[in-house]
Amino acid sequence: MVNKMVFFMVLFVSATFLVNHPGVSWAQPADNTEINKRDMSREKITADQQSQTKEDREITQKIRQAVIDDKSLSTYAHNVKIITVDGMVTLKGPVRSADEKRMIEEKAGQIAGMDKIKSEIEIAPQKEDN
Repeated sequence: MVNKMVFFMVLFVSATFLVNHPGVSWAQPADNTEINKRDMSREKITADQQSQTKEDREITQKIRQAVIDDKSLSTYAHNVKIITVDGMVTLKGPVRSADEKRMIEEKAGQIAGMDKIKSEIEIAPQKEDN
């Protein structure tokens, strides 16, 4: 009986709050419109274009392992897209700093050769504390 009362009280308070604060949004919807437009360009390579040749898959795997093994990198950096086609490596995605961008580019260059790297890595804006 007490559990039911608590449940209904929480439900009532939540509903009252939402009715009295109609502009409150629990999560901000993602707006990837500009990124989607960029990625639709025929000149831009996307992850689904990763070559399936043994050599290209090995290059991608070695770079990914080098990035993951570096615990000083952020989760953003660990999730950078690595796409290899005919030995050419494209790096894409956000990182937290210029240092992270440089470190990933260097790791990829050590494995594939600096002349084989195309970096489209972006530095993500820092979130403001409220």
